[in-house]
Amino acid sequence: MRICGVDITGNDAILCLMEFKDGLMSLPDCRTVRVQLVKDQELENMRKFQFAMAKLAEDYKIEKFVIRERAQKGKFAGSAVGFKIEAALQLIPTVDTVIATNAAMKLKLAANPIPIDFKETGLKGFQEVAFTTAYAYLIN
Repeated sequence: MRICGVDITGNDAILCLMEFKDGLMSLPDCRTVRVQLVKDQELENMRKFQFAMAKLAEDYKIEKFVIRERAQKGKFAGSAVGFKIEAALQLIPTVDTVIATNAAMKLKLAANPIPIDFKETGLKGFQEVAFTTAYAYLIN
């Protein structure tokens, strides 16, 4: 199974591809690690963002987007743009989208810690949350 962990921060969707095959997890190369939604008030920009993500899913044979849950209200609430990004991903008809709750991720990671140091993955530092989200989902 190939999934894409997604961490939404501001107007960026930060991505991490992960694949689980024959009992092994791998991190396939990807042409992009971040997709930005600029001027979210314009319909054309929303369509371009959604098309870019759908094309990415098609090109890399992604079966699921796994989005890290964000609070809807309170001090650490996600932004309106972030929720638009989330909705755009959920509405792509060719790919399933799952929201990974922080509580469930924490339990899974406590039971199955990440077996390698993040620095050894070769990913950029800002991808760590997307990586952790994808890993926590795949260790079901």
